[in-house]
Amino acid sequence: MNDDRNAFFASVETLDMSEYVLLDYFFESSIDPVDAAAHLCQEQSTAQWCRVGVDEDLRPLHAAKVVDLVVERNPERPCLPFQIDHWEKLWDCRVKIAYPIRNIGASIPNLLTAACGEGAFYSPGIHAIKLHDIGFPAGYLEQFAGPKFGITGIREWTGIYNRPLFFGVIKPNIGLPPEPFRDLAYESWLGGLDVAKDDELIFDTEWSPFAKRTRLLGNARADAEQKTGKKCCYLANITDEVDRLIELHDIGVRNGANMLMINAMATGLSAARMVSRHTEVPLVAHFDCVAPLTKTPYYGLHSRVVTKLQRLAGFDAIIFAGMGSRMKTYRSAVLDDVHACLGSPSLDPGASPGAGAGPAIKPALPIPGGSQWAGSLQPLFQDIGSTDFAIVPGRAVFGHPDGPRAGAMSLHQGWDAVRAGVPLREYARHHRELEVSIRQNAG
Repeated sequence: MNDDRNAFFASVETLDMSEYVLLDYFFESSIDPVDAAAHLCQEQSTAQWCRVGVDEDLRPLHAAKVVDLVVERNPERPCLPFQIDHWEKLWDCRVKIAYPIRNIGASIPNLLTAACGEGAFYSPGIHAIKLHDIGFPAGYLEQFAGPKFGITGIREWTGIYNRPLFFGVIKPNIGLPPEPFRDLAYESWLGGLDVAKDDELIFDTEWSPFAKRTRLLGNARADAEQKTGKKCCYLANITDEVDRLIELHDIGVRNGANMLMINAMATGLSAARMVSRHTEVPLVAHFDCVAPLTKTPYYGLHSRVVTKLQRLAGFDAIIFAGMGSRMKTYRSAVLDDVHACLGSPSLDPGASPGAGAGPAIKPALPIPGGSQWAGSLQPLFQDIGSTDFAIVPGRAVFGHPDGPRAGAMSLHQGWDAVRAGVPLREYARHHRELEVSIRQNAG
């Protein structure tokens, strides 16, 4: 690229960072890293930056620009030569790129096209690349409503303060006909479950019609509230074709579903943003299709990017892969997702002028998922450092040997043990539901 590459480099001091989003990539390169980084910027912004025979240059206004580049030569870690006949990797690189907002506007599809599109992932000399983070200036964030409820709103909605929220996934995962499905939810609410939810695989089907299911569960929820004197929530899955989302939302809410779930990446973030603008109940994201995008260590996206974008799209609570062998996820990655829910959506506000949290973007409730039970509460509380999270067990509630009511009670007993500072097994000596849960999970 010779001297042309200079048009794709700048320092943050020379840029008005309020006009850029900041993209943080890792990539492996077989060419000079400076050339590779310049190609990356060119391919995702101003490739062929002028017309033949016309004296113009679109780069000053529209070019993506490298603002930081860190290089390691001849790393020992094996390369990932995707469909390359012969390639000798020479460099590992970490690059931060300032991408002009004027190119994309306040559009999540446009942002993803620029950051993760053909230009970025087929750039010359780069054969493995992963987007680790995106940072946003405050002015950009002000164009997104973000969560309508957020953590504070969900606590007000449920009336639950000073402890984690207890969600429960009604099993089996493809659901049941509406009547037995309702009965399981009802029993769990009587035991104190905060939110009984559809799993991600139960839709509007002939054997479990959405209208009938939500009507039966809505009525059962109202009855459970009368009996328990507390707010009960039914989280209904409205995942479907985009042109059905508003219809299903309206049916569900009218029938008594007072929370709604979307399989966010399967349906699309722009579709979710549309529902968020429309809804008057909390909206929850499930993490379908996230693993194929994020699990490869040196290719694709980091899960924190997906979590941040779900928050921008308006999800009030976000379910993501939790810790432990079931989810095959490192503790650090789970905490990255927690921070993406709770922290600033900016990438590096200390180093990037104009990058701030943005007052409109409320924190979303983090929900680390995967084979949880009462024993999950203490480590999560310790790792997260606050009660601002939820757990979402399935078997521990709906597969409890004494039934869903006992399963829900075991969660409260587990939290009471944490709050009292008493070891779980010791507390269980006088609480049968928890004792049974411990035996169940020991097996």
